[in-house]
Amino acid sequence: MPAVSLYPDVPPFHRFMLPVSNGHVLHVEQWGSSSGLPALVLHGGPGSGCSPLLRRFFDPARYHVVCVDQRGAGRSRPAGGIVHNTTGHLVADLAQLRRHLRWPRWLVAGGSWGATLALAYAAAEPQAVAALLLRAVFLARPQDITGFFDGGERAAAWAPLRALLPGGAALPAAGLPAALAQAFDAARESDGDHVRALALAWRQAESRLAGEAPGEAPEGAALDALVQRYRVQSHYLRAGCWLQSPPLLARCAGVPAVPTLLLHGTEDRVCPPEGAAALHAALPQAALHWVAGAGHDPTHPAMVSAMVGALDRYATHGALDITGGPV
Repeated sequence: MPAVSLYPDVPPFHRFMLPVSNGHVLHVEQWGSSSGLPALVLHGGPGSGCSPLLRRFFDPARYHVVCVDQRGAGRSRPAGGIVHNTTGHLVADLAQLRRHLRWPRWLVAGGSWGATLALAYAAAEPQAVAALLLRAVFLARPQDITGFFDGGERAAAWAPLRALLPGGAALPAAGLPAALAQAFDAARESDGDHVRALALAWRQAESRLAGEAPGEAPEGAALDALVQRYRVQSHYLRAGCWLQSPPLLARCAGVPAVPTLLLHGTEDRVCPPEGAAALHAALPQAALHWVAGAGHDPTHPAMVSAMVGALDRYATHGALDITGGPV
């Protein structure tokens, strides 16, 4: 497959705040062409917030892309809010956003946690989903959550964070989400320096596992935003992302038979490839393409080529696929 580049960073043409239930207000951005194909792109985390990178996989001349900072994330309010913040709330928020935009259907795209939420949403509102593009899917099974913190290189990556938790070195991986959530909850009333150190250690571990350079450590408002991000993420992981009864794979029976493409890097150490294979077995309508050499980083050249190429072909032909077969 010839190399394909990201589209230029085109600023949003509209931003607004959408009040939803229980006092949450969501920040929404719209990019591309107001007359383009409706598309929803879901950020990861949970808690990461929208990023300019998300829009650059879409041709701005042919897509009308919307991204929403999910509850507690990004510029939504309350920042870092975890009360009335569950997967069920997020799914309901997406349905409300679609009605607000008066869109009957939209393509739904997401990576990592964004793919998780896309599946949960598609199962809940199948009539509104025109197509699904899912990268590096995270199934939120107990073994996925525990495995995120444990095993081989993962254990080494998380060691600095464990060292910041009381008894952290001896804590089983299954107990880490609860310990982290408790630490972030306690920091609202006590040691802000400690929770900022936890957030920096978490960021470093994720960067190491994703094969990304961590860059300069954030400070000030950027560091506060990082704390909010991991407060939300630990809140979700502690609760199994509210996707245990029924599990996400069982919910796939309700996902519509629409064009569906699963993309997964063969070297992904954050969301293991086994999860993509399990999802493919549960979604007979989906095509699964392994992106050789790519890890969890969506900017890997082969992953960029796969995602941009698939979205370009969907805009042209209505088919969400990879020309030339699996990569």
